[in-house]
Amino acid sequence: MALEKCKKILITGGAGFMGSNFIRYLLAKYKDYQIVNLDKLTYAGNLDNLVDLAQNQRYKFVKGDITDEKIVDRLIKREKIDVICNFAAESHVDRSILGPREFVTTDVIGVLNLLEAGREHQIKRFIQISTDEVYGAVESGTTSESAPFRPRSPYAASKAGGDHLVLAYYHTYNLPVVRVHSCNFYGPYQYPEKFIPLFITNFLEGKSVPLYGAGTQVREWIFTQDFCRALDLVMHKGSDGEVYNIGTGYRRTNIEVAKALAKLSCVSENLITKVTDRPGHDVRYALNAVKIKKLGFKPKYSFLDGLRETVKWYQNNQKWWRKIKNKQEFREYYRKQYKVTTKDKLIAKIS
Repeated sequence: MALEKCKKILITGGAGFMGSNFIRYLLAKYKDYQIVNLDKLTYAGNLDNLVDLAQNQRYKFVKGDITDEKIVDRLIKREKIDVICNFAAESHVDRSILGPREFVTTDVIGVLNLLEAGREHQIKRFIQISTDEVYGAVESGTTSESAPFRPRSPYAASKAGGDHLVLAYYHTYNLPVVRVHSCNFYGPYQYPEKFIPLFITNFLEGKSVPLYGAGTQVREWIFTQDFCRALDLVMHKGSDGEVYNIGTGYRRTNIEVAKALAKLSCVSENLITKVTDRPGHDVRYALNAVKIKKLGFKPKYSFLDGLRETVKWYQNNQKWWRKIKNKQEFREYYRKQYKVTTKDKLIAKIS
């Protein structure tokens, strides 16, 4: 059944890319909603994403980890939370290959803690934000919500584990849960290790960009504002126990995206440098989004319009992303991930 209007929402991972965008969206649209943001502030959690909301009386930030069951339970009880929207996750495939243990801890045990606290304190709705990657590669056609999970990376497997727990809590305990599987997000405030912001920021610096293999992998994309609108529909009009794919039909090869970004950034395509493909790299994702369309969703942004807005945002907010890319942790990760040496032009460009 649809959710009656709620008062207090817990956004976990709200200092991250999509969590922060959704917080800003909710506060702007619903003038009586209160938002509690629980975030561990890992490398990708950034309070600069929400600096404009620091004095908002309807917004509260709490530093904490969803893998800490005591913190989760106390917070949900104390704040009288109506809805939990779980964005908190280790979400970068490349990092999951380098170190999978942390992904399983956050994406499975963390979800378990949220579910248990939600059950104990009788929340009105639990929304699990997941990914199309749990379905695995889709060689042709599209993937519906009834498709089996076939994850091929530690990241996708950890998300699949959490997703199974969410549905189990609906069937076993009648907890009012809804899951969403989204295609790839892009837009403002995305951490610059990800494909689109990494390429944009490198292009803006006149630096090379690393494209895996031939760049023929196909991904489906959704702009941040469109995702927020889709999730809003799921939160308020979705049915308990349901699963919704959030897709747009905007499917592009990675090389097509890279060339489009180069053109929008006014740089030469010669800066696109092919690197060794990563292990288990799925060749194609494609979602069947009929169910979310029946709730009333239709993207407002074309793929190119969304890219144009994203490039513009990174052009106008260079202080935000340069601060991140100048950190030693970011530089070390970049070097390790792409297996480059000081003689390699990628390192020569980024140093």
